[in-house]
Order: sequence, then structure tokens, then C-alpha cells
Amino acid sequence: MGNGGTYVALGLKVWRAQIERADKLFGGLSSEELLREIAPGRNRLLYLWGHLTAVHDAMLPLLMLGERLHPEFDVAFVSNPDKSQATIPSHEQVRRAWKSVNRELWKGFEKMSWSDWLQRHTAVSEEDFAKDASRNRFTILLSRTSHLSYHLGQAVLGLK
Repeated sequence: MGNGGTYVALGLKVWRAQIERADKLFGGLSSEELLREIAPGRNRLLYLWGHLTAVHDAMLPLLMLGERLHPEFDVAFVSNPDKSQATIPSHEQVRRAWKSVNRELWKGFEKMSWSDWLQRHTAVSEEDFAKDASRNRFTILLSRTSHLSYHLGQAVLGLK
């Protein structure tokens, strides 16, 4: 496996731990609790969960693992701020999407070799990748894990 494989295994272990942490946090909340703001006038917990779902969904084509499952989440959770839309997906819709998106990602991750992780992702051109090979799939995994951790920290504050 070598060092590359060890780093990928560690990155996937941290990803999995953060997903499980999010499952436990968001999955244990009622519909009413998910409507709480993380701070007065700030995003609601449901918005954070939907945002994370949409960002993870966008990883599928970015990592060449398939098409997005829920592109409609972008309008409610990425392109617009919380509370700017008349309706957003429900607690149950977000829960189902969260589970399906992360299940699909994990299935793709399991099929990737450590050298696959060092290949370019779809948001970088071959020319730019040749100039900077750090713009690879593994970097996407690391940055999205950090993004997840950041928003989980916000969510924990919203529960206090």
C-alpha cells in the first residue's frame, strides 16, 4: 500500500467518523429541533444539514463517481441564504437525501484505489492539473471533511 495508501485510509477513516458524528447529531433531532437557529438570526440546523447534503451530493460528479442525486437542494441550501425561500425540503426529505448521498459516496470511495485519489477532479482542467497535482480527488475529500467538521461545530453550538 505504501504511504499513499496509508494517507488515503486515514483520510477515509476521518471522513467516516465525521459522517457518523453528523448522523448521530442530526438524526437524533426532531423536526422542531431542526428549526432552531444556531444563533439568533443565523442559519437553522435544518439548513446546515441540507447544505451539507447538497455539498456532498456535488462530490459525486466532482470525483467521477456518478451523477448528482439531489441537484434540487442547491436552490434551498447553497445558492440562497436560509429563510430566503418560501419552502425548503422537509426534515424527512433531507434525512433520506443525506443517507442516500453519503451511501453512494461511500460505495464509490470503496472502489477507488489509492492512486485514483491522486488523479484530478472534474473542476480542474488537465492543463491546470499538470501545473499543480495537489488539485486532486484526495484534496477534495480533505476539504469536504473539514467543511463538514466546521458545520458540525456550528450545529453543536445551536443545541446549547
